[in-house]
Amino acid sequence: MNDQEKIELEENKKKKPKLKKNGKPRKRWGDRRDGRRVRSLPPMMYVVPFVMKDRCDAQNYFKSRVDMDIIDAYLRHKRGDLKSIGFMHIMAAAYVRLISQKPALNRFISGQRIFKRDDIRLSMVVKKAMDLNAQESMIKVIFDPRDTIDDVYKKMEEKIAVARAVGDTNHFDRVARALFVLPALLFRGFIALMRGLDYFGLMPNVIDRASPFHASFFISNLGSLGIPPIYHHLYNFGNLPVFITFGAMYRERTFDKSGNVVVKKYIDYTVVCDERITDGHYYASAFKTMDYLMKHPFELDTPPENVVEDVD
Repeated sequence: MNDQEKIELEENKKKKPKLKKNGKPRKRWGDRRDGRRVRSLPPMMYVVPFVMKDRCDAQNYFKSRVDMDIIDAYLRHKRGDLKSIGFMHIMAAAYVRLISQKPALNRFISGQRIFKRDDIRLSMVVKKAMDLNAQESMIKVIFDPRDTIDDVYKKMEEKIAVARAVGDTNHFDRVARALFVLPALLFRGFIALMRGLDYFGLMPNVIDRASPFHASFFISNLGSLGIPPIYHHLYNFGNLPVFITFGAMYRERTFDKSGNVVVKKYIDYTVVCDERITDGHYYASAFKTMDYLMKHPFELDTPPENVVEDVD
């Protein structure tokens, strides 16, 4: 090793954050409670959040569809152990696995800075009953990048069961009910205060835990309503970078490899994403990986061989 290589090695050691006893990096100046500042990006990546200040200014739209013949066979196999497993669980598990291999998708923008989230958080709406006037609740489920579909299913069902119980049963319900009693002007001022505190990473933990707008991704099941998926907007409040919706299953006539007409079943899904967290090439690669996982759902039965770490 020559002198120049020794110098570069020492500089790289200084750049890497020190680790805690649990193996996770220690927080540094500029990090947040829910994420760590990404400091080694190309210069353009630092400029974009100042040019496009609001998340709704930076929305990109993507649409794809899933061959349900493959998924149906997989669901029949899994329902021996996981009785109520459905397409929503597969979609959530596939995206958790996607983040484990494409960690830039778990970044977010806050205070015009790019951060990588410490965990994987799913937000979703839960309706307490299939009735037009039934109360809706929000849940937030925290995953590990090594989670299998069995892990994802159990964590989601545990939160859904609590949210579907009668009354204000989870953290979101209780916080929302407490804020509901505020007069409109005070409520507006409170949201403005939280937005300001969040800009500097100082928002109270009680609000962060309840907020569905602070998560890795949001999933909406429009198939249960019998309609196609919409392109759902992102929220300027919070730091949610990805919104996924999927619609009702439909049938379509197509040709097989022999030229015969066959009827296939599909589900369409849409993704609205914050283009500021990574570049188009990375997103394209991620969407291809998502398509692969939908065609090979059995890979979700086992943990990933390795978890890819995001850049520092």
